Amino acid sequence: MTPPPRRRLLRRGISASLSASLSVSLALATAVAGTAAVVVMSAAPAAVAAGVPAPSPVGIPGRGATVPFVEHEAEYAATNGTLIGPNRLYGSLPSEASGRQAVTLDAVGEYVEFTLTKPANAMTFRYSLPDNSAGTGRDAGIDVRVNGNQLKNVLVTSKYGWYYGGYPFNNNPGDTNPHHFYDETRTMFGSTLGVGTKVRLQVSSTAQSPTFTIDLADFEQVEAPKAKPAGALDVVADFGADPTGAADSTAKFQAAVAAGQAQNRTVYIPQGNFEIRDHIVVDKVTLAGAGPWYSVLKGRHPTDRSKAVGVYGKYANQGGSSDVTLKDFAIIGDIRERVDNDQVNAIGGALSNSVIDNIWMQHTKCGVWVDGPMNNLTIRNSRILDQTADGVNFHYGVTNSTVTNTFVRNTGDDGLAMWAENIPNVNNKFTFNTVILPILANNIVTYGGKDITISDNVMSDTITNGGGLHIANRYPGVNSGQGTAVSGTHTAARNTLIRAGNNDFNWQFGVGAVWFSGLNEPINNATINITDTEILDSSYAAIHLIEGATNGLNFKNIKIDGAGTYALQIQAPGRATFENVKATNIAQSNTIHNCVGAGFQITQVGGGNSGWYSNPPACTGVWPAPEWTNGGVPGGPVDPGDPTDPPTDPPTDPPGDEGNLADGRPVTATGQTQTYGPGNAVDGDASTYWESTNNAFPQSITVDLGSAKNVDRLVLKLPPAAAWQTRTQTLGVSGSSDNSTYTSLKAPAGVTFNPSSANTATVGLPGTPTRYVRVTVTGNTGWPAAQLSELEVYAD
Repeated sequence: MTPPPRRRLLRRGISASLSASLSVSLALATAVAGTAAVVVMSAAPAAVAAGVPAPSPVGIPGRGATVPFVEHEAEYAATNGTLIGPNRLYGSLPSEASGRQAVTLDAVGEYVEFTLTKPANAMTFRYSLPDNSAGTGRDAGIDVRVNGNQLKNVLVTSKYGWYYGGYPFNNNPGDTNPHHFYDETRTMFGSTLGVGTKVRLQVSSTAQSPTFTIDLADFEQVEAPKAKPAGALDVVADFGADPTGAADSTAKFQAAVAAGQAQNRTVYIPQGNFEIRDHIVVDKVTLAGAGPWYSVLKGRHPTDRSKAVGVYGKYANQGGSSDVTLKDFAIIGDIRERVDNDQVNAIGGALSNSVIDNIWMQHTKCGVWVDGPMNNLTIRNSRILDQTADGVNFHYGVTNSTVTNTFVRNTGDDGLAMWAENIPNVNNKFTFNTVILPILANNIVTYGGKDITISDNVMSDTITNGGGLHIANRYPGVNSGQGTAVSGTHTAARNTLIRAGNNDFNWQFGVGAVWFSGLNEPINNATINITDTEILDSSYAAIHLIEGATNGLNFKNIKIDGAGTYALQIQAPGRATFENVKATNIAQSNTIHNCVGAGFQITQVGGGNSGWYSNPPACTGVWPAPEWTNGGVPGGPVDPGDPTDPPTDPPTDPPGDEGNLADGRPVTATGQTQTYGPGNAVDGDASTYWESTNNAFPQSITVDLGSAKNVDRLVLKLPPAAAWQTRTQTLGVSGSSDNSTYTSLKAPAGVTFNPSSANTATVGLPGTPTRYVRVTVTGNTGWPAAQLSELEVYAD
């Protein structure tokens, strides 16, 4: 069918000033107290220090989606790879990882090993491979091993990641601004693995990809396939669709749903991978599968790239569709670029009085983008992963519609959005959803709208140019003249935000975790109630007003624990009441930044407010660098709290007790500048440093340990003073038994030193017996020389 005229979704362009840093960096932090859960932590071998404990967005009691899986973060698992992060700097590889940490594997035999805490027969894991030089991505395989035995090799790819340039981005590695690094894949084990089973992702070859970065793994017990409902039509048995995916089944599916509508019968999708190259248009019909792990719609037109798999209602200008149920199948597309005018979403059109239930949506442009006018759509119990644009967008007059109990991760734009362009959105609800890692913009947002509810959700890890929760008169067609502006009562209750908000590289300052904008016109005709909410470890400010007045704000029973800059960042006028709002661990001693003065009116109600109010507020004209501390203790965790499921097994390799083997040992270097000799790198004082001869790469430093040790990691430092700005040194590590013949222990790679991470980085090594350890530096983005204040060497 012919799509209606489309308006290009506008986004501010992103600065191209930052490039990706596939780096090793380590920061110290502590977990945030509160209802936010801590991820499952497996016992890690001594080869690599465990990741910094950080609150997890998964499994928070009473909030977010109830998911069928248990999530394990790679940074807490057994591994001989290299920890990267924590780091939230846009363009760095860890900045897009869950909890902002991950593990990089870059040699045959390197692995991440997870210990199951519940039975599972399937796994989804999130990973990143480097792009190729053409920007088309690379394919590789990684082994899945169970209790040490090979189970299978799983295909992984970078063809759905790595975007460049300004909005809406491209696939040209020669451009700037690389981002969208991660993807996910899933596999079934063939049997149920019990509690305590060790599942390992292990590199068997680096021929196709030099590195494999593992973020996390979700383990679940997938139920048996659902049988065909009584009286249902079967797309295979009755209409000849091909479950092998070898033939195009688009016409077969369309014939089946037309018959289902005419006969008032459910249309059943049995197990199979079905090639679908255009929209399946549905109206007054139920399309049901055997389950999203079994019934999969995939595909794209081989020559017309604007056509791809999707299940669509009729467009509103064609009358729309109604009384549609879509349930228990997956739509896994093949979208590798962002073209806003292409209708290549998993689900689209207009769907009134309809239900989307237990649908897995992945690798499409948007999960669900519906264009009204339309009424009463419910999306529930679904998963939306790895999109190039929004997860869900209720656009153009969507009313009385809901997204609930849905898990959203790694969207290319807003996770869940409502956009009242020209026609009001009224009485819509986003409830009990978990929205993680939108690569651009916000976790959850409403642009305009009347009587909107955004409650009982979890939002975490905003990447750039957005916040966790956004309520705004922004984007075209949002104005009071058309009745589309923010109006009525907006309710945001019982939400949890974790590491939300981030830097906007056009504005060059941070966006708050919860933020409001009156860009098109002031928000004057609404009551906005933010209640019973946790705002944890915000990357910049916790609460933020900008671009025009916002009035009618009411904050009640709010816990702010950790903010990278301010509790309140006020850049626009407005009025707000605060009742029982408590803030702790705010980075700036003056907790409010406000340059509009009395233009922003604060009314404190009751006696329960603490930790956030300052009078006079700050108005410096200089935006401070954020302090990311996971709760305000930059020295590291004193008590990280109990993990959700504590490990019962000891580490694979018990920790050694020899300490820093390089401390005070003989050391030499290929050169030095002035008095900055190599001895400074082994003196135990991070304020002194070695600097090589300038403008003469490569340069190396070699330490003699006195005897061969099973060296498994280096800790590299620069002076922690803030005057040492962030820099990346390209370095490799080699070892020798006789100081004559050296063998590579770690291939050259970029290692980033960041003041927010105490200018410290950890490099994992294979544990090879080594007496002489040599670090060779071939580049430094901060100075034309090699620089180290401490070279620490550790062995198992």
